Amino acid sequence: MPSWSGRPQAGAVFLNPALLASVQASAARAYERESGGRLMVWPLTFLVAPMVLHRPTRQALPSSVRTHLSSWVSEHPVLVAGLPARTSSLLPAIREGMRFGVRHRMLAVEQGAVRGLLGGAGRSDGELAELLRAAALTGRWMTRTDNPSTVFALLGMRP
Repeated sequence: MPSWSGRPQAGAVFLNPALLASVQASAARAYERESGGRLMVWPLTFLVAPMVLHRPTRQALPSSVRTHLSSWVSEHPVLVAGLPARTSSLLPAIREGMRFGVRHRMLAVEQGAVRGLLGGAGRSDGELAELLRAAALTGRWMTRTDNPSTVFALLGMRP
C-alpha cells in the first residue's frame, strides 16, 4: 500500500484500515452469531468489503438472509461480474484492514477463522451504519451456504 500522503483522498477515506477492519469485524461477528458459534473462515472475509463498499452492490443486497445467494446472483449478473475485479483490486487494503483489526483487537484469527470482537452498528449513523449493517447481513448470509467454496463459485471466484 502506498504511504498515506501518496493516497488519493477518496481512497484514504473509504479504504482506511479502521473502516475495513470494522466491516470485517461486523461480518465475522454476525457470521458467528448466525451459525451458532462457528467462526467465519478466513477466505470469506475477503468478500465482504468488495460487496459492501461498492454502493450499487450494497444497495442490491437482499433485505434478509432468506434470499438464497444463488437467487441473488442470478438476479444481479452485472454486479456479480464486477466482483472478482473489485476483490482483486481491494486485496492490499483488505489485508491492511485485517492487520489493523488484529493489532487493535477488533478481530481475532483462530485456526484459520476470524472472530469479530466489535459491537454492531448501534453507535454509528449515516453511511457508516449502512456499511456495518450490510457487512453484518453479508456475514449472516454466508452462513446459509454450507461450503465456503460454493460462495466463491457462485460469485465467480476461487478461494
